[in-house]
Amino acid sequence: MQHEIVSREAWRAAREALVARKSLHPRGDALSAEQRALPWVEIEKTYVLPERLGPRTLSDLFDGRSQLFVKLFMLDPGQKQQCTGCSLEVDHVRACSST
Repeated sequence: MQHEIVSREAWRAAREALVARKSLHPRGDALSAEQRALPWVEIEKTYVLPERLGPRTLSDLFDGRSQLFVKLFMLDPGQKQQCTGCSLEVDHVRACSST
């Protein structure tokens, strides 16, 4: 693919025009709203999960919070560690966990 070479000002104008078009596209916002409006399912089973400080229930993990982020690492047989992308993602979740 060939790209036109332009000045920084022309690039900025083209980018701002693209951002303006994207913000006028309501479909993404509408789908996000529909996703947030999906019904919930009550968890009736008591899940006990291993944790560094010992077993904890799912409700213990919420610890008074309204949302819980769960990341499942799936490894191939013989794989020793997860991918760097997943590791990077989880490293940054921990940094934000106090909010």
